[in-house]
Amino acid sequence: MNFKLLVIDDEKNIREGLAEFLQSDGYEVVCAADGDEGWNRFTNGDIDLVVTDLKMPGISGDELMRRIIARAPGFPVIILTGHGTVESAVAAMREGAWDFLSKPVDLDHLSLKVKRALETRELFFQHRRMEEELERKKQFKSIIGNSRNMKDVFDTMNKVAPTKASILVTGESGVGKELVADAIHELSPRKDQPLVKVHCAALSSSLLESELFGHEKGAFTGAVSQRRGRFELASGGTLFLDEIGEIDQNIQIKLLRVLQEKKFERVGGEKTIETDVRIIAATNKDLKLEIEKGSFRDDLYFRLNVVNIHVPPLRERKDDIPVLAAAFLKEFAQENGKTIEGIHEKVRSRLYAYDWPGNIRELRNCIESAVVMCQSKIITVDDLPPVFRNAEDDGWINIRLGVNMAECEKIIIHDTLSYCKGNKSKAAEILDIGRKTLIRKLADYEIDGKDGEED
Repeated sequence: MNFKLLVIDDEKNIREGLAEFLQSDGYEVVCAADGDEGWNRFTNGDIDLVVTDLKMPGISGDELMRRIIARAPGFPVIILTGHGTVESAVAAMREGAWDFLSKPVDLDHLSLKVKRALETRELFFQHRRMEEELERKKQFKSIIGNSRNMKDVFDTMNKVAPTKASILVTGESGVGKELVADAIHELSPRKDQPLVKVHCAALSSSLLESELFGHEKGAFTGAVSQRRGRFELASGGTLFLDEIGEIDQNIQIKLLRVLQEKKFERVGGEKTIETDVRIIAATNKDLKLEIEKGSFRDDLYFRLNVVNIHVPPLRERKDDIPVLAAAFLKEFAQENGKTIEGIHEKVRSRLYAYDWPGNIRELRNCIESAVVMCQSKIITVDDLPPVFRNAEDDGWINIRLGVNMAECEKIIIHDTLSYCKGNKSKAAEILDIGRKTLIRKLADYEIDGKDGEED
């Protein structure tokens, strides 16, 4: 890593001499002639370490150090001190300076101190990044994923969770929309209040109205007593409305009123009830398309869709398959009292090759089935459900982590030629290179390039 250092000294010869020496150690160095200029350079540049004289016109070295530490706790500042000011330098160290050196400066000692200070700073930032990552994983322990797509989802969740904004979670069935709602509630100030869930698609219109808003005794046949609805039960907390795209226009109008006024009446009742509920809705439908078709109200859509969180399908985040499969393997192995150490490489190939129309739910079922069928310590292709056992291996290349680029190219060329049954013209077309280039690379990598069919 190329570190950038700031050298501050009002004596030009010392300043330039230190800069030249530190540059010879491979650092990028900028200079300042006094504390005021040094502060400006620090605040305006990506500085990694400061070397500053103690006694200077304007802002002194110890005052500059205090400003820097206040702005960036733990930032490395090395103080240079002349004869008679050692006590001041020691005092500066008590206030946060990294170290000090007496003038004339021993350059070898300076080089060593700079190196150690930068190493310690990097360790500090690495530790902080690890703590942040552990905290993020702790926060989203129910949601597994390291892909770029999922990191974007996590970032949005972190930003929106502390607010009161309504959230619309979109995505195909089985991607984990309900888990997103769970995590947002747990990260919110409402985490100690109820999280109430309603699966809208499972209820008829009349039942859903009663479920959401409650009913009075005698409101309809079978209403033998008063019942509180989910909006009352969730007051102070979060209400998760799953499959919101399935509700009819009558319920949509009543739901819109609650979102606008935070008031409603029970079915068959006249008393207006106030509620404080944070709404998280989810759907696997394209609500904009439903609006065009006239089956969903646009005003309700905009009320619900203050923040949209789109959970990508598994086929768009296949980088997460290994960690998801490992988590499911551990869960179901413990549940079934089995000791299973891992998954065979050919199984990984089948999992990667599959498009997962059922998303994470389907992957979970697949691994559970494989664990149940497995009779050894490694899950093999024979343990998988039929759709995977009967799949063809052709069309996929496996390259383990740690292989260098040259070896990767060799594997890709070899397997592509094998896939094309030795047909160099077809292989060259797939690889998007010229046939002569392919022949040269076959020779370079000593790959058997016997001509195949119709070459």
